[in-house]
Amino acid sequence: MKNPLITIGESIHASIPKTAAIMKQLAQFGSGAYTKQTDQLNFIKSLIESQTNDGANYIAVNLDAFGEDEPQLCVDTMVEYVRLIRKWGSGAAICIDSSDNDVLTAGLKEWYNTGEKVKKPLINSVKVYTTDSILPLKKDYDFAFIGLLVSEEASTGPGGSHSVDELYSIAKQIFGEAIDEYGFSPDEVFFDSTVFPLAIDMPMEPNVPGYTYRAFETIKKIKSDPKMKDVHCSLGVSNCARDLPGRKIGVCRAYLAKAVEYGLDAAIVNVGHRYGMLEPDAELLELVDAYAKIDGSAERLNKAMELMGNFCRENRKPAK
Repeated sequence: MKNPLITIGESIHASIPKTAAIMKQLAQFGSGAYTKQTDQLNFIKSLIESQTNDGANYIAVNLDAFGEDEPQLCVDTMVEYVRLIRKWGSGAAICIDSSDNDVLTAGLKEWYNTGEKVKKPLINSVKVYTTDSILPLKKDYDFAFIGLLVSEEASTGPGGSHSVDELYSIAKQIFGEAIDEYGFSPDEVFFDSTVFPLAIDMPMEPNVPGYTYRAFETIKKIKSDPKMKDVHCSLGVSNCARDLPGRKIGVCRAYLAKAVEYGLDAAIVNVGHRYGMLEPDAELLELVDAYAKIDGSAERLNKAMELMGNFCRENRKPAK
């Protein structure tokens, strides 16, 4: 069965404790660390190969947590991991994922530093205030990108967060620049309206919509715009289950299924869990649906809180 989603494998991420530990050990080997056979390098190889075997369209590499105190180390290490994806990725494209523009640029250049034919990479992420740094690279390096819907400007939406209209406006600005100034096609543009953990998505002020509501409604608004009908919308789904007491994979599956109803067509996920290919649990789908409908009304908020309370009671591990 072919996955209807564009899947971006998340397993090579330095925020994952075991992966981060292996990355640090590997880097300490010095010269030859990424060419000599070691248990650590074989671990990274297995992560790459397992994701391609599970059908990932892109294999994401994020090293931000690995090189927080040494920016240049992050740049140099990204170059090494790009080579590893090219070597062991069985032709899958890379998603170069970083909050540092220098890391994104170095990874993109290295991806094409080969005589081999490679698939178009994905850059994650571009913000409205970094478009002029990243998007001009399109002239020399073909790529698609994820536009993260954040802004340096003060939010004016309910509760001090960006409203759906503000997020949509940011998307339109990034889209306009990408298409009109830098020559991207609409299907090379992905938008990320940001996943917020369900466990804490409970507005404490009246008439304030939830983050899940805003994320999903923004996707719907983007995908309903005739000019942007061919863009993609992607979310880092695993974040939705953070701090929950159990059934995290099931919650992620339900969250993704509900987001698809709003127009989501791409996701950063653990591809081994076959998100998008297995039916979600009806009870968990009801839970996510309740959060997707927190529009600021007390009734909707109370329903979501009730369902979350029930979920936590049923899944909380007993104290030892």
